Amino acid sequence: MGEMISSFDGTKLFLNKEVPEAARGAAVIVHGLCEHQGRYDYVAELFHKAGIATYRFDHRGHGRSEGERTHYEDFNELLDDTNVVVDMAIMEHPDIPVFLIGHSMGGFTVSLYGAKYPDKKLRGIITSGALTKDNRGLISGVPGGMDPHTKLPNELGAGVCSVAEVVEWYGKDPLNSITFTTGLCYALCQGIAWFEEAVERFEYPILMLHGEKDGLVSVQDTYQFFADAPSKDKQMKIYGGLFHEIFNEYCRDEVIGDVLHWIEARISH
Repeated sequence: MGEMISSFDGTKLFLNKEVPEAARGAAVIVHGLCEHQGRYDYVAELFHKAGIATYRFDHRGHGRSEGERTHYEDFNELLDDTNVVVDMAIMEHPDIPVFLIGHSMGGFTVSLYGAKYPDKKLRGIITSGALTKDNRGLISGVPGGMDPHTKLPNELGAGVCSVAEVVEWYGKDPLNSITFTTGLCYALCQGIAWFEEAVERFEYPILMLHGEKDGLVSVQDTYQFFADAPSKDKQMKIYGGLFHEIFNEYCRDEVIGDVLHWIEARISH
């Protein structure tokens, strides 16, 4: 399972592509900071049961992909890597709708993607705990002017989920990164600043999801993105009491069900 594909600049990305028989739609799933595509196995499983193909890849510098660990020179690398996978999904499934889903830093990626690539043939975009403003100061709190290759400790673990087993396994997962670079933080800050104006070009149908008790990315990020996005078809759902990783929370079936219901409504009309 899984293959290496070449991104726009030749960097090899690990791709896990799963297509159920008679797929009715396809979704490109974009993971968050310091994690990898394999943490979305359960989400993918439910998608396949619903007849939705999934394309999951490890960001450069994450999981099994090439690249300096958790480092970016520029936020566009995230968007352009994603675009390679989106193009592949659209090319391989010209007759079914393609959706884009991103969690946390992946939510940052798919949100900015919608502004940078407004003319892609996507049927819709879904965000989960998306970092679009950094109201919590998770990234912008890193001091400027440091060597961009400096490694910072990944202390996200405790805040990711209210389910103890998820937190425990997050720390033990060998494919999760225990550090991330200042360069990554600088690239994301650059992207957030760019998006302040670029959000005016975001017109895709969008479903924005967020855990109310998210201690990593403030729910305020989603409120502001929702207010700013000119999309005619936009919905937002805030889950009371949930932490950051809503796809891993105790009511994950409800959350994933909401996503599938939203996708279903946009496939059928």
